[in-house]
Amino acid sequence: MPLTIKVRKDGPYAVDLATGEFTLIDHDGNVIPLPELKPGKTTITLCRCGASTRKPFCDGTHSKIGFKGAEEAQREFDAPQPPGTPR
Repeated sequence: MPLTIKVRKDGPYAVDLATGEFTLIDHDGNVIPLPELKPGKTTITLCRCGASTRKPFCDGTHSKIGFKGAEEAQREFDAPQPPGTPR
């Protein structure tokens, strides 16, 4: 079964380690150790908002800062605005 990475709505990338091997490499080609999983868990989450203090892993900051995924941000930008409303 192939490795599965799920893009969570307005949240991190969820990598299901139960579906395959996974190696995370930094920009210099160094292996980044994966966090220890809690018993029964098979998923790690990768930061998508850029604000995590545990990069490249998610620490939940996206929910505190109101991060919007690209799809949601585009919908909000394209939505009709009252005249004079700054974007």
